[in-house]
Amino acid sequence: MTNQPNQRGSPLPDPSPQGRVRATIVRIWRRRTAVIAGFAVTAILGHLLLRYGLKTTPGVFLGPLWATLVLGGLPLLGELIGKMRKREFGSDLLGGVSIVTSVLIGEYLAGSIIVLMLAGGQALESYALRSASSVLAALAKRVPSVAHRKREAEIAEVKLEEVAVGDTLVVYPHDICPVDGVVITGHGVMDESYLTGEPFQINKTAGSTVLSGAINGESVLTIRTTQRAADSRYARIMEVMRESEATRPQLRRLGDRLGAIYTPVALAVAVLAWVLSGESLRFLAVLVIATPCPLLIAIPIAIIGSISLCARRAIIVKSPVVLEQIAECRTAIFDKTGTLTYGAPTLTDQLIAPGFDRKEVLTLVAGLERYSKHPLARAILAAAKGEGISLPDAIEVGEPPGQGLQGIVSGRRVQIMSRGQLAALQLAGGDSLPPVAGGLECVVAVDQRYAAALRFRDAPRAESRSFVNHLGPKHHFDRVMLVSGDREEEVRYLAGQVGITEICSQQSPEEKLAIVRAETAKAKTLYVGDGINDAPAMMAATVGMAIGQNSDVTTEAAGVVIMDNSLEKVDEFMHISRRMRVIALQSAVGGIVLSLIGMAVAATGHLSPVSGAITQEVIDVVAVLNALRAAIPPRVMHDL
Repeated sequence: MTNQPNQRGSPLPDPSPQGRVRATIVRIWRRRTAVIAGFAVTAILGHLLLRYGLKTTPGVFLGPLWATLVLGGLPLLGELIGKMRKREFGSDLLGGVSIVTSVLIGEYLAGSIIVLMLAGGQALESYALRSASSVLAALAKRVPSVAHRKREAEIAEVKLEEVAVGDTLVVYPHDICPVDGVVITGHGVMDESYLTGEPFQINKTAGSTVLSGAINGESVLTIRTTQRAADSRYARIMEVMRESEATRPQLRRLGDRLGAIYTPVALAVAVLAWVLSGESLRFLAVLVIATPCPLLIAIPIAIIGSISLCARRAIIVKSPVVLEQIAECRTAIFDKTGTLTYGAPTLTDQLIAPGFDRKEVLTLVAGLERYSKHPLARAILAAAKGEGISLPDAIEVGEPPGQGLQGIVSGRRVQIMSRGQLAALQLAGGDSLPPVAGGLECVVAVDQRYAAALRFRDAPRAESRSFVNHLGPKHHFDRVMLVSGDREEEVRYLAGQVGITEICSQQSPEEKLAIVRAETAKAKTLYVGDGINDAPAMMAATVGMAIGQNSDVTTEAAGVVIMDNSLEKVDEFMHISRRMRVIALQSAVGGIVLSLIGMAVAATGHLSPVSGAITQEVIDVVAVLNALRAAIPPRVMHDL
């Protein structure tokens, strides 16, 4: 049976018994390391109960351990053999050798514990990968599989791929808009927060553009499609996300890098002890004390402790690897609106042309801007509300290429555009336009005549400049970039306010992704943003960080989510990460040094395998106790 997409676009499960069995097998296989880890925990607890609680015979209390080594150890050893063929010598490889060694010398409990450590670490990695894939799942749920096409007086349900440019579609209340288009008839609102990251509902009337993935309000809207479903803006973002996920950077973990050095050294010492002494027991003793528990246990404990500390500070770490990578990032890339700014522009100046009334112009502009999703629209509407202006209705709303937003308000044609568009249209009165100033600006024309210039300020966060300035001296960033979809004059003005010299303006999500990939190829990157347009770039960066929770997709794509809208929390995360690395290195390197000393003693025949196992346990306890410090808040959390 072939799975068919459901209303939300995700595949329906196969309801047949065979389908359910297949689905169960697939789920177990994908989570096999988690299953092995869970089985190992249960088996170890059962062994301890049978041995010390019920005091059964060895043939009974060793049974759970044998089952763990067979059912859990063999699959793990198979994967490790594959790594050996690829000449990948990490800490988990030495763990595999230790499993074999523990079986040969009869240390079944130690072998089972090593199985638990290896499977648990791989389960955490698999969970992180599944979390990344959930980004695409969240996106897919936003697009329906069918549309309601209207031809003459009939409305028929058709598959989304059958919708063509120019078709007339009906979008019912609370439906998700299936494609990009323009409203033909109807009057209502659409929630585009999922696309823009801004919690803002946009009024729609005849001439308004609509985006695929937006949620319709209470009214029925009839639209004319301007793009096929496959070419709609939402589909393009999904494609960029797929490509970004498929090519996201592969990062080597701290334990793997240390293990790549430690593993061959430990094996060399063990073999040398055997060759020089002729006693195979020395080989086993060296490997037992060489079991890399400080790498397999202490580092994860330091990471988990730091994740816990972050959570208490309103910082959600979705991918543990970012804690290890942030300290190595040398290029910081920021989105503008909502990241370095508060994302709430305010209308500061209304420069009115001769022959026009200020309040009348504001009334006309606000009546038109209620149908716009531009961030400046809210500033205009807020200013009109502050003056108690009653908003008139608008008709024939549209945004022709190169002409800005326009419509008929109270019988007058109103156009809202940039000064460049005003000059290109050569409208009357354009010679009285005021000089260019920093910040945000829009120009208003009424009845084909220049009427006003409106200026705005999107204030940078109070901590933005100090945060940007301290990235180099305190966190060793070599470059700081500002990448935004806004106009160049807006981006350049904000960059000057916060102290950034490298800017890229008017960038689409695809262009942001290309920039991040190019920079990541040169050095490890940190990308900080807050909207869905930032999601592909976040996934391509070494570390992606989302500020706030405005977009589900953004928070899924990011490795770190800052719950509070504050750059101070970004700095806190950097400090927690740096401290975690110090503690993890102390625990791992300190444990390795002690293990090396123990290996030397064992190589000379002064430690038996059993004594070596006990010594290794003491080393593990010391390393773990030190690693636990990562969960304790330090006295200084940031240096802004």
